[in-house]
Amino acid sequence: MPVSVVVGMQWGDEGKGKIIDLLSEKADVVARYQGGHNAGHTICFGDQKFILHLIPSGIFHEGKLCIIGNGVVIDPKALVEEITLLEKAGIDFAGKLVISNRANIILPYHMVSDQNKESTSGTRKIGTTGRGIGPSYADKIARAGLRTCDFLEEDALKETMRANYEEKKKVLKKLYDHDLPEFNRLYDETLVYREVLLKYIGDTQRILRDEIAQGRNILCEGAQGTMLDVDHGTYPFVTSSNATSGGACTGLGIPPTQVERVIGVIKAYTTRVGEGPFPTELLDGFGDQLRDSGDEFGSTTGRPRRCGWFDAVVAKYAVELNGVDAITLTKIDVLDQFDTLKVCTGYRYKGKVQDGMPACPRILQECQPVYTEFPGWKQSTSGARCFSDLPDNAKRYIDALQKMLDVDVLMVSTGPHRDHTILQGALF
Repeated sequence: MPVSVVVGMQWGDEGKGKIIDLLSEKADVVARYQGGHNAGHTICFGDQKFILHLIPSGIFHEGKLCIIGNGVVIDPKALVEEITLLEKAGIDFAGKLVISNRANIILPYHMVSDQNKESTSGTRKIGTTGRGIGPSYADKIARAGLRTCDFLEEDALKETMRANYEEKKKVLKKLYDHDLPEFNRLYDETLVYREVLLKYIGDTQRILRDEIAQGRNILCEGAQGTMLDVDHGTYPFVTSSNATSGGACTGLGIPPTQVERVIGVIKAYTTRVGEGPFPTELLDGFGDQLRDSGDEFGSTTGRPRRCGWFDAVVAKYAVELNGVDAITLTKIDVLDQFDTLKVCTGYRYKGKVQDGMPACPRILQECQPVYTEFPGWKQSTSGARCFSDLPDNAKRYIDALQKMLDVDVLMVSTGPHRDHTILQGALF
């Protein structure tokens, strides 16, 4: 059962792009299972830095098949722009990319709906990217979405798209007094992107089943992270899909019995973007230090990330929920500057330490973190490639996290580049 899932264990932005890029070397297929172009995986390839929004991170490796699964919502314009950018950088897509024929499409009216809803939500603002992800998933669940298989027949595409357009036009006018562009303009623009994408659309479920039957190594990559999962995250301040490991099965059509292992990616501290509760958030100089040293600005939006100490409650929750059997710890080098480090080992609410992760965001917002302190190391770990090269206090910090989570550390990332990595085991 050579299927592995890589999942974020916090609120996204854990550094999954680099990790998946590294792990792709031993994979035959790299498959993206959920999310949209609101996600951004940053990859350093040669002397260049790329931010991938939809295309799987294995695209930079020769001989790898990259799949965009049915659980992803696709903005045709964004995907075509991403393909064009990578082709200009010398990436050959021939035989390397397949898009599920069951994936839902994001259209301009989804973005209009997203942006208007967010701008009028006041204190109930979620902090979305305004790129139409949520409304597209909403149409999917309402069975009113347009899918990539609809691209295959132009007449059917026009009929479905017009029906949806007429409904959205009335709704958006009534709710937000917003007029959509004329239909033919939107349709003609969609046809342009359709022509580019048609050659990539295929039955990815069948392809993956065949690859698994042949014993090929499958690496499944998600976007965002556990705490942004629509069911299990800090609802309603979440994304609109299942970012946890279970999403790989529904988002790719892989039976759960075929998943061999789950690798969790987690930062040596914690960040989140957007609104919502964040128990270990630092609103002082320490938070600023983490943000500046870690370059904590959204790869998709450029928004500054909220920063805080490592949250072991979140990490344990992610381990249990995803079935994580090994973790990759990223950005350990960002902590080089601190005299003392803190790790949240529990939440106190109304004088009592909570058992597990509260479901209610109002309760989580009022929880006070219970901290355990660790001495810093005040030495550079940047670029370290062996565990023995780390300062003693850095080793103790990592060992303590392993014991708290009862999960081994497979990899430690000590910088943005591929070779800034300590590997302590094999993926497959």
